[in-house]
Amino acid sequence: MIPPRLLSDGLLRSAARHPDKVAVRDEHSTWTYAQLRDGAGRVAACLLDHGLPRGGRVIIDLDNSGVCAAAIYGVMLAGGVFVTVNPQTKAGKLRFILEDADAFALVTDKHLAVQYEPAVAGLGCLRLVLSHGVPDDSAGTPCRLDLATVLTGGRRLETPVPVVGCDLAALIYTSGSTGQPKGVMQTHQSMVFAAWSIIEYLELVPEDRILLVLPMAFDYGLYQLLMAVFVGATLVVERSFAFPGRVYAVMAEQQVTVFPGVPTIYATMQAAHLKAPMAFPSVRAVTNTAAALLPHLLPTLAEVFPNARVFKMYGLTECKRVAYLPPALLESHPRSVGIAIPGTEVSLHALDGSPVAPGQPGILHVRGPHVMVGYWKRPDQTAHMLREGPVPGERVLVTHDWFTQDADGLLQFVGRSDDIIKSRGEKVSPVEVETLLCRMDGIAQAAVVGVPDASLGERIRAFVVLDDVEAAANVNANTVKRFCSLHLENFMVPQEVVVLPDFPRTENGKVDRKLLAQEDGPYAPGVV
Repeated sequence: MIPPRLLSDGLLRSAARHPDKVAVRDEHSTWTYAQLRDGAGRVAACLLDHGLPRGGRVIIDLDNSGVCAAAIYGVMLAGGVFVTVNPQTKAGKLRFILEDADAFALVTDKHLAVQYEPAVAGLGCLRLVLSHGVPDDSAGTPCRLDLATVLTGGRRLETPVPVVGCDLAALIYTSGSTGQPKGVMQTHQSMVFAAWSIIEYLELVPEDRILLVLPMAFDYGLYQLLMAVFVGATLVVERSFAFPGRVYAVMAEQQVTVFPGVPTIYATMQAAHLKAPMAFPSVRAVTNTAAALLPHLLPTLAEVFPNARVFKMYGLTECKRVAYLPPALLESHPRSVGIAIPGTEVSLHALDGSPVAPGQPGILHVRGPHVMVGYWKRPDQTAHMLREGPVPGERVLVTHDWFTQDADGLLQFVGRSDDIIKSRGEKVSPVEVETLLCRMDGIAQAAVVGVPDASLGERIRAFVVLDDVEAAANVNANTVKRFCSLHLENFMVPQEVVVLPDFPRTENGKVDRKLLAQEDGPYAPGVV
């Protein structure tokens, strides 16, 4: 079999092999592979008929759905570059992305008009808006067409626009250090490689039914679609995890076999399981990334998913995935994120670039075909992340994350360069303190940040979320500090402790550490 060269090859091949199999099942509809190919072909034809150039950027601002999947593949079939945006994105940020990407078209939905209409007003680069439930306005600027009409009655592109593997497939926007998003440039071949490397170690098969509750704007969510389509599996789509009860019902009804999640989702499941035990025996694989899966959650996962192997993983948008822990090592190495994904290589280096000895902390470097081309329009930031590799012309990704690596090659995350707290002249790993806090009775989740301090350099501020209301009687600033002082060196004990009902989140569901770290912000002691 000829290996796939383009992301779009996955849809074309699966639609040809089993056209009547369900590709995507969302809360409103079911899409077979033939229907997904048909919808993508109609989106592609519409974009081309309105002048989309090869490599033109198309912003996709849609809820998780079969329509969103058709739009993503439609852009690829038309030779364009897709840019998925979280539908919760506000007008200012959406306009920034539209302008930054020099977007040719926007694919969206009428219920998002309160955000996208001000974002597109007077935007010179934008030629076309495809939106569900809007009247056609071909004379408008930009031109507006009803997406539903395009999907059901528009011309269908039969032959995809020719592109090659080193052409861009996607810009994946991620938060920048200045607060402005930056577009990670990924080619067809880098994304095909990453998808198949993950497929290999997860052992995905056509019979799998993969649950998606993460936004497709988040690369972790996006790759669930890409991998499912490559292997011819079924993607069971929910808009989000906002209504856990509904998600649990869908999991049982659809006999989901693969469950991708993040620690906040697993913490929510743990709380629900303690109140009313539940189990999903059909699930054979559970995956985690975005943040560390703390060991205290593992016993609950074993009960909720009694037949599943748990895959701890680490990655970043700039190369999709870096490492995974083989499930057989989970019990013996619960804090490790594992080894390099198949076909790639990792190494640890000191700040001067020299290799570090096993067991010593170093900055993680990543080699492989999955490494990004760079940041869109940001050569300085690209140079900060990509360095010359051992092969002439090769560029290696410098993650700026600190790890240790043992003699067997297993990686353990120490902290991000930006997250490491420098207090009293010592370096403190937030992960180490958070792991300890979650061992304290009554604490379900913890987040630790550094706050500027004139005498300490940074003072350590810990935020905790409790197991339940009853825990509030025993968990307070004094009891938390006392617990920490029994198990940590003095310079690692938090000076401040804040109890929250829940953490503020970014659009991707991660803990919003920047907001927590604001010295006099809404989550500072005495404010909440």
